[in-house]
Amino acid sequence: MNEVISDKRQQPKIKKPDWLRVKLPIGESYKHVRGLVDTYKLHTICESGNCPNMGECWGSGTATFMILGNICTRSCGFCSVATGRPEPVDWDEPQRVAEAIHLMKVKHAVITSVDRDELPDGGSTVWHNTIKAVKALNPETTLETLIPDFKGKKEHIQMIIDASPEVVSHNIETVERLTKQVRIQAKYWRSMEVIRILKQNGMRTKSGIMLGLGEKKEEVIQTMTDLRDNGCDVITLGQYLQPTKRHLPVIGFVHPDEFAEYREAGYQLGLDYVESGPLVRSSYHSERHVFPGLGRMEWEKGKPRGGSQKEACQL
Repeated sequence: MNEVISDKRQQPKIKKPDWLRVKLPIGESYKHVRGLVDTYKLHTICESGNCPNMGECWGSGTATFMILGNICTRSCGFCSVATGRPEPVDWDEPQRVAEAIHLMKVKHAVITSVDRDELPDGGSTVWHNTIKAVKALNPETTLETLIPDFKGKKEHIQMIIDASPEVVSHNIETVERLTKQVRIQAKYWRSMEVIRILKQNGMRTKSGIMLGLGEKKEEVIQTMTDLRDNGCDVITLGQYLQPTKRHLPVIGFVHPDEFAEYREAGYQLGLDYVESGPLVRSSYHSERHVFPGLGRMEWEKGKPRGGSQKEACQL
């Protein structure tokens, strides 16, 4: 886990361990969601991101919708979403997303998007309209928004804040040392600033970290600490899986026991909810992340007696 990412073509492929096996998508609920996505011409990060939990989530009638098209203006080394010149903005998309969520009858929905750096507002107007449309048609539905960094521009971030989703998430993705290789057009501290702005404006905040890209344990703890210091409430940690041969290689597979250690360390650091496991992705169990204190309460009930914060964080 301590190696630095080098030329992905020179990295030998590591065999995937048994704990990363997932079930194939089946069942009537999955077929129903599949039909709605096709009928309403919607994009989901479940598909574009090759999420390993798609079968489980769609099987229970939920999905993470991706707005502003399925072509991104950035070229992150881990992401399977296509990079290129996006299609023109579809101003009818907010209403279609709202109607699809209504037909699915979900109690909690997640919305994310590609980066649209070519747009003057970074796509924040469509973001605002989508949140408002979803809430107008689905007043009982809670909503998490997984947003891009909008190049750190406060006026664009404010558009999200003004629409008042229950949770606003922005993924840091990796440790500071690896950011330039993993998130080529992004900046570690700019993402931290996005979290800080959101929290200062009363949002419930969330971020995610991928493991297996060559990060060191102490770097993961530092990233969690930086997120906490900038006002992050919820953190997800999961195993990076290489989408194609063109993407960054997996440097190592993190054992479930190590994920459990990171979960413990996160709570010891004072985070409100820590979701940590090999197959965890940003929107996994996100319906639970809405409720302040839930994760910490469950941890308090189950944590072993003894031990100190210093011991927990020296992984």
